Order: sequence, then C-alpha cells, then structure tokens
Amino acid sequence: MSTMPHHFLNNPPKSFAKTIDENAYSSIVDLVRQSCEKFSDRPAFSSFGQVLSYAEIDRKSDYVAAYLQTDLGLTKGDRVALMSPNIMAFPVAMLGILKAGLIQVNVNPLYTARELTHQLNDADTDTIIIYGGVTDVLAEMVDQTSIKNIVIVNLGDATNGRLPSPEVNEKYRDTITLNNVLERGKDLSFTRPSLELSDLIFLQYTGGTTGLSKGAALTHGNLVANIMMYDAVAGEITLDGEEVVITALPLYHIFALMVNFLSYFKYGALNVLIANPRDMPGFVAELDKWKFSAISGVNTLYNGLLHTPGFADLDFDNLKAAWGGGAAIQRVVSDQWLEFTGQHIKEGYGLSETSPILTLNPLEIRHFTETVGLPMPSTEITLRDGEGNEVVDGEPGELWARGPQVMKGYWRNPEANAEVMTKDGFFKTGDVAILTEEGYYKIVDRIKDMVLVSGFNVYPTEIENVIAEMTDIVEVAVIGVPDDKTGESVKAFAVRSRDGLSGSEVQNYCRDNLAAYKVPKYVEFIDELPKSTVGKILRRELRNY
Repeated sequence: MSTMPHHFLNNPPKSFAKTIDENAYSSIVDLVRQSCEKFSDRPAFSSFGQVLSYAEIDRKSDYVAAYLQTDLGLTKGDRVALMSPNIMAFPVAMLGILKAGLIQVNVNPLYTARELTHQLNDADTDTIIIYGGVTDVLAEMVDQTSIKNIVIVNLGDATNGRLPSPEVNEKYRDTITLNNVLERGKDLSFTRPSLELSDLIFLQYTGGTTGLSKGAALTHGNLVANIMMYDAVAGEITLDGEEVVITALPLYHIFALMVNFLSYFKYGALNVLIANPRDMPGFVAELDKWKFSAISGVNTLYNGLLHTPGFADLDFDNLKAAWGGGAAIQRVVSDQWLEFTGQHIKEGYGLSETSPILTLNPLEIRHFTETVGLPMPSTEITLRDGEGNEVVDGEPGELWARGPQVMKGYWRNPEANAEVMTKDGFFKTGDVAILTEEGYYKIVDRIKDMVLVSGFNVYPTEIENVIAEMTDIVEVAVIGVPDDKTGESVKAFAVRSRDGLSGSEVQNYCRDNLAAYKVPKYVEFIDELPKSTVGKILRRELRNY
C-alpha cells in the first residue's frame, strides 16, 4: 500500500475508515430480489413520462428471464449482448439477463459495424437485444458473427407508452420485440440458477483507444463489493425509498451502471433515465420535473448544463451529491456548479476493470480538492515507477490498485492479463497520479497522453485546467505534437465564446500561470471538441486535425 501520511491514516473521514462486507449479498440478483420485495410499491424507473414500480420491474424481468431460458435455450454463463440507450427496456432486459444467470455484454449503441463485429465475436455470443434505431449497423455485419437470436427494443417497450421509435432496418421488421417477449414470458416459468459471487455478471469492453477493445470480466462479487463501498461512503446521506437519481450517463457504461442503477436500486430510489442528454434544453426541462437528490456526470456534461438557459432556475434543495468521473472535473466547472446548486462536484476515479470506483472525495469535505479523493474502503492504492518500485510521496507514479472490486481479468486474453495484473493481485491502471500532503490522490494524466518537451514531463490536464479558467473559453483539450527541436511541443484546441479571442491571449495567460515549457506552442480554435458517447474528450482524435 502507498505510504499515506500517518496523520491522515490516524484520522480519516468516518465513512472511509470502514471495511466492507464483501458477502453482504450472495449475488447481484440476491440484491435485486431483496429490493424488489422491500420497495415493491415504490417507483423504480422513469422514462419519457412512464414509470415502473419495483414490483413491475421484478415481474417483467422475470418474463424476460423465462423467455431467454426457455424459448432461446440459454443456460448459465451464456453471453447476451445488450445494445440500448437509457430507455425503460434497458433495466427490464438487464435484470432478466441477470436473473437467468447469463453474462451481459454491454454494447455502445453508437458502435460502427467494425467495432460491433469485434465485440460480438470476442464475447462469443449468439444473442443480442438491440435498440431498433441502430439495427442498420447490425444488418451490415451480422453475417460476420454467430448471432442467431435477436430481440428488438423500442422507446416505449415495457411501458404503457406508445412512443414513436426510429424505423427498424427492413431485415428485422418481423423480428420479435421486447414487448412480444414480455407477452410470451407471462406463460413461461424459469428455473432460478444458483449464483455465486465468483460468477461473471458483465463483460465490460474497454481499451479500444489502443487497439482492439478488451472485455473486462466482472463478477457478481466485484459489483457487490463496489456497491457496499459506495454505501459505506454515501449511505449515511441516502434514505431508503426516498432518493431520486438522475441518470444521464449511458447505462452501458460501468459508472452509471454501478452507481446510478445498482447502488441506488439497493436504496429503493427512483431512477430518472435520460435517453439523450446532448439535447441540453430537453435535459433541463426534464430536470425541472424532479426534486432530485443525486446526479452523476462527466465534466463536459456538467459544463453543458451550466451553459443551458433555465438550469440556474431549477430546484436544488434536495440535491445531496453530484458525482463526477470519467475525466478530470475542472475547478471552474465545480465552482460554477456550487454557485448554482450549493454543492461542489465530488470527483472520483475508477475504470471498467475495477467495477469502477477506486477512489472518491468524501462527502464531509465541503471544498473542491482538485483530486479524485481517497481509496474506497477495503481498497489498496500504490504508486509505482517504471521498474515497479514505490515512488516517494508527492512524486508522480503509475497508480496500481488491489481490492475486491478489481476484475477477474480480461475475457479470454491471458496476454493482456499478464501485462496489467501483478502476481500479488494489483491492477496496473496506466494512469499517473501523485499523493498530496493531505493524503488525497490526484490523477495527473494517462501515461500515453503525457507530452515530453525537451525531457520534461508535461501533463495535458494541468494545462487544460489553466486555460479553462479563461472567461471566453468554453472547453479545451491539449495534446503533444512532434517538434524537431524539443521532441514534442504542446498544442491546445479550444472552443471559444468570443470570436475575437486570440491564440496569443491564451499563450500569455498560460505564461502567467505555468512554467515556460508547458505553455502551448500552438493554439487552434475549433467549433466542437470530439467526445465519446459518455462525454469524455477524445484527445487521440485531435491528432488527426
């Protein structure tokens, strides 16, 4: 474990002093069934104005499980791909998959044919539950896979709503829909499989930025552990059956899946699903309907809300926590969020491979720390140099993590496992961090994003945070570009709100706040930064500009 300052170890925030009960539930399905029984009459999910209670979610997901097990003949351990945005069909289908003892393969609905082909083949699945609006991609590549079972989900499926949905590819117009499955499942029964904490629950694909994506094999135990860690940190402010959580991050992403869906399902919360958070005016209009108590997001999502008319007029009286992750939360964004809502954004850190949370800022801390916080209960963090030795406190090193939330390994990929897993169980994250004097971890950057200027390590996040402080900057990203004299030089891409803002103004601001070698040699203004579907800025794509 890292050499955290002793004064901090002796007096950590109460919520982080705990170790968690890794056996609190026998499986995620055990957690689900307990919540559905305890909160049966409470609303569980809202989507496009339709609401399902815990009892209805329980019943309908039973129907899905029965269909998968009986009509499709799927057995424990088989993989089922789920490719859907945040609509009611997602939780109904997911809980059906899990109840049948199957492994859910989470798929981004915006995948290209090439990406989808790789993921379905790598997961070795013959079944996909897919949103009708993206079936053109499936039609293009399905013959290159083993897919033989297809279920179509539409916007109003699993609810009483009859919402107009995008047209399904003509190849699948007669394919069974989730509503058909629910009707069929009413007449079927299924055998509840025996599930253990060591059984796989998700294949969470990650790492596509460096080549073909790999499936992080997550177990029921991994998710139970991370849920109990979250409960140790946030449980004291969370009231059973009374919370309203806003889910704008996609549920196929592990952050929203673990925090918004599963953790708040444990509490009997109402989960408000946002299908298209990029429609910021529509998003704000939906927020206006709820006295929400929790929300999760990435920096760009929070920044977008802050710049959307009407957001400042919303009711934030019930807001207890705004969780940030996926990329660094910028101080200027958190400060504005505090001004509007009365709460700072609490940043955490994790990866698909760690279910995901490794560190989190304590709720007790009322200021913005510019760090990702403390290790979660029962979690070990250590910072290592290139030879695997622990670094001195305050020096940057690769963050290694060990705990019950760390994946079993990458799916059928022993070579990749050997690269990232140590013999004593640590996972090498590939992220560079430092340990502050207060005992908090600060992510400096991805090892691969670091820029080397005349032998000096330059971390893009530090420069981005400085430039983001400028009044006329909407958002910014920094990369390294080849340079004959210095090896690499710094280039900043920025979106500005004032056309007259010049690159030299940005450079001068940086000179006032950064060492000379960190000042961008180039500044380019563009209309929009490339982002992932989660809202994370894609620096790698800027290298093609």
